[in-house]
Amino acid sequence: MTVVNFTPWSALFGGMLIGLGALLLMVVAGRVAGISGIISGIGSQPDKGWRLAFVVGLLLIPLLLFQAKMVEVPSLAAVAPGKLLLAGLLVGVGTRLGNGCTSGHGICGMGRGSLRSVVATLVFIVAGMVTVTLLK
Repeated sequence: MTVVNFTPWSALFGGMLIGLGALLLMVVAGRVAGISGIISGIGSQPDKGWRLAFVVGLLLIPLLLFQAKMVEVPSLAAVAPGKLLLAGLLVGVGTRLGNGCTSGHGICGMGRGSLRSVVATLVFIVAGMVTVTLLK
């Protein structure tokens, strides 16, 4: 896997938009923009409307950008479907074990100064580095 057309300015702008979105959700709705918590609450929480809108936005905006040829779609043709399925399952299990995902801990939790989120994010990063080192 390679980084395609990486520019620090687009990365900075994208990160600022993610942070602004997380901040707005916290200020306006008092909610954390942790994707795993938002998705898991769709079926069981009474406040499904904003959760569904959030997930639809997560899916729809990239599709629109791909269709407009504003971003390139990375090819997964070389990756075996079984590996993709296993990766998805491991991410789901890890999210449950870590009581949240990288967006919840890495963006929202660290932004609030949560020690638990700092530790969780460091574990995510180290686990990713070890995985890439061992499997690449």
